[in-house]
Amino acid sequence: MVVQQYRDGGGARAARALAVAGVIAVTAGCVGGGGGSDGSGQRAVAAERPLDVLGRAAGVLAEAGGAEARTSMETAAGGTRVTIRGEGTYDFRTQTGRLKVVLPTDAAGADDRRPITELLAPGALYMKNRGAGVPDDKWVRIDTTALEDGNLVTGGVTDPMAAAELLRGAADVTYAGKSELAGVTVHHYRGVADLNRAARAASPQSRGALSAAAKGFSKDAVPFDAYLDEEGRLRKVRHRFSFASEGREGQEAAEVTVVSTLLLYGFGAPVTVKLPDEDDIYTGEIRQG
Repeated sequence: MVVQQYRDGGGARAARALAVAGVIAVTAGCVGGGGGSDGSGQRAVAAERPLDVLGRAAGVLAEAGGAEARTSMETAAGGTRVTIRGEGTYDFRTQTGRLKVVLPTDAAGADDRRPITELLAPGALYMKNRGAGVPDDKWVRIDTTALEDGNLVTGGVTDPMAAAELLRGAADVTYAGKSELAGVTVHHYRGVADLNRAARAASPQSRGALSAAAKGFSKDAVPFDAYLDEEGRLRKVRHRFSFASEGREGQEAAEVTVVSTLLLYGFGAPVTVKLPDEDDIYTGEIRQG
């Protein structure tokens, strides 16, 4: 049993000990803005430059306010595919959200784990039902600007605003055509986002976490597929992150790819997020089994 000490802002080592889903930890366990109008009152996004459309996506979401969100994060190692799923609501104006995250079945086939509640806020991630020695009534808080990945993968969920802000760093974008998503007409864009460029262009609330990710990932380039509706609202985005895992002693670190998908719907949904009081935040030891 490994015991590691957690303190807020304690850096990447503490964060790895905490990661709910730490996609790496879970895998190891399982393996062993505006726009032109078309005259109908809607933005004619297909007629605009792709970079302009994607560059405005985060701003358009902020205008839209709240939304319902579904997330998935998938990785594969040793022939085993692991998927972590989340669902909840997010307010793009305040950049706060509440999601329930469900971990995959473990190597022994156990599937009775309670969902982990995650509260997302600028620069912070709060988790409840973390387990591993954390009392049931306590929250764990992580400073996301101190994470090597800026919480793009650590929590098992990519912060929805960070996912949209990443598109500000887009380059080499192509328009892949029009299709339907859950009955809504969407326009598909495919390209590569540069983490450094995205961090420089991000809103102040997102800049710290994206700057950390730009330093922590093995590759600055993040391939993506983004689907926006006629009003320029992001409906779906899939990012493919690459980074080096910590290899076992005597082994080289392997490159890991994590595919993170965000679905947004129910725009205008009310979002209520109450962050924990200091007395409700756990600062003791976190046990990794």
